[in-house]
Amino acid sequence: MIEGLQRLGYQVFDGGATFYLWIRVPGGQDSMTFCMDLLERGIVTTPGIGFGKNGEGWFRMALTVPEEDLRKVLDTLPPGR
Repeated sequence: MIEGLQRLGYQVFDGGATFYLWIRVPGGQDSMTFCMDLLERGIVTTPGIGFGKNGEGWFRMALTVPEEDLRKVLDTLPPGR
């Protein structure tokens, strides 16, 4: 998933052996607006602002769905540039 997100232009924080990823919100958008846009595409993520002011500019993606679904997410995400 990390490699796929990076190919799309996203900056990903590799948290090691966790089941979620922290990903930089592209284009200077706020995390809530970006996550709402993703939700309209059928992608459920968590805006970083929900974890405090230092989380703004990031969103969290859980890797708790089947791998096939994660691949579909990569096809649905807008470019991260």
